[in-house]
Amino acid sequence: MKIRRPAVAGSFYKGDRDSLVKQIEWCFLHKLGPGSLPRVDERGPRHIIAMVCPHAGYMYSGPTAAHSYHKLASDGLPELVVLIGPNHSGIGAMVSVSDAELWRTPLGDVTIDRESSSNLVRKCGIAELDSEAHFYEHSLEVQLPFLQYLYGTRFKVVAITMMLQDISTCRDLGYSLAELLAEKNAVIIASTDFTHYEPYEVAREKDALAIKAILNLDAQELLNVVKRNNISMCGPGPVATAIIAAKALNASNASLLSYTTSGDIAGFKEEVVGYGSIVISK
Repeated sequence: MKIRRPAVAGSFYKGDRDSLVKQIEWCFLHKLGPGSLPRVDERGPRHIIAMVCPHAGYMYSGPTAAHSYHKLASDGLPELVVLIGPNHSGIGAMVSVSDAELWRTPLGDVTIDRESSSNLVRKCGIAELDSEAHFYEHSLEVQLPFLQYLYGTRFKVVAITMMLQDISTCRDLGYSLAELLAEKNAVIIASTDFTHYEPYEVAREKDALAIKAILNLDAQELLNVVKRNNISMCGPGPVATAIIAAKALNASNASLLSYTTSGDIAGFKEEVVGYGSIVISK
């Protein structure tokens, strides 16, 4: 059996079950988090089609990410979660869909939906089934413990990393995802951090421009704004892809749940990283 083993357990998040559960609950209860533990609404309306979540270490971006997962819990139980993130390692396929069978974290194993993964590759000409891009990638891995905390083993995943993040790739992948998910109870999670290592006020000003494009559900404008303003956002492509897919799946609005920076947590504001939590709904 092909298992994707954890790459950043013990660094980006706690490496054992009990400590990790406590850390996730710390994220939810933190003053920058939602302030309460989530409760899954088993008969929730399932209006959320996509989310934007950060992927830094939980000690920095966990409280911000917790806003998305708190909202998702109240929206019900998705049966399939599509994770899309940037490829930080520079290895593997340009658009890589994990071909593993299970994804392991300290909270247990998550089943990868190999049928949906294979169908996506057939629909999307630029995507490939691949392992290498996923070996060391943290942007997707850090989402899984939050999902496991909410839903246990009651969901499957499709895991995608993007090295190419141009609008053509985003459209190809986004429309293919919309076709794949049209009849499924699914949510797309686009993993990104925003500005990297700029002064606090500069980061907030730049990130506001990118967030405005996301809230307007304008994938092309997001990529344009990032390029025009030299915003060091690592995952504009995954977010643009999620916007394209969500709109094709009848999404009509987006809401900013939280924006913070590493400076809000650590107090050091000369060089910060920006984190945003956004939901896209029908």
